[in-house]
Amino acid sequence: MNKLCIQLLISTIIVFCYPTTLSGQEMTFHGRVTTFDSIPLVKAMVTVKSSRQVILTDTLGLFTVQCLDKDKLAVSANGFARKNIKITNEDKFIHVNLDLKPGERNLELAIGHDGHIKESDKILVNTINNQEVDFSMYNNIYGAIIGRVPGVHMVNGQVIVRGITSISSSGNEALFVLDGVIVSKFIFANIPTSDIKNIVVLKGSAASIYGSQGGNGVIEVYTKRGLHK
Repeated sequence: MNKLCIQLLISTIIVFCYPTTLSGQEMTFHGRVTTFDSIPLVKAMVTVKSSRQVILTDTLGLFTVQCLDKDKLAVSANGFARKNIKITNEDKFIHVNLDLKPGERNLELAIGHDGHIKESDKILVNTINNQEVDFSMYNNIYGAIIGRVPGVHMVNGQVIVRGITSISSSGNEALFVLDGVIVSKFIFANIPTSDIKNIVVLKGSAASIYGSQGGNGVIEVYTKRGLHK
């Protein structure tokens, strides 16, 4: 009788332990977190679902994490849309590209003093706010921008942010965005300067959040009360 009980006990232990041995061993994975496809995000949070361990990316956006095969990672950063990534032992290198959320506040969280974009990459995202500049002193929006943001200038009546492929062409002008809405040049040119709160100029890969429309750079203007939303 005792022998039978011992055999049953051993069988029970084997049954309960068997799934554990099949669940996989902990593995080491390496990856990188970026935005606009190429700009590294500093101190982005990589959370392992199984262990709830949190790892922060370094100044190059790189991270190393230990987790089980087929585990999941939650990748997040202030101002950016969160992404959930399922990994397998076939993943040699994990590249996660986070999308910037629309809105002025999210931009401040992303690139501000304690933001996730390092100083050397902020040249792709220039900002001017009404605490630094009294916009009402300018006759029009162009006076507030031209000469204040490196690389932004007027050519044949066009606002050029990126390199000029053809000065005579009409397709090289920046995209104009007012309070999060793409607007015509006429509306943009007639924004009351006293109503301007913040001007954001996106260049290169940073302008890719607007797709092909942002190919020549983007100028975003936010008003004090968001009247033009």
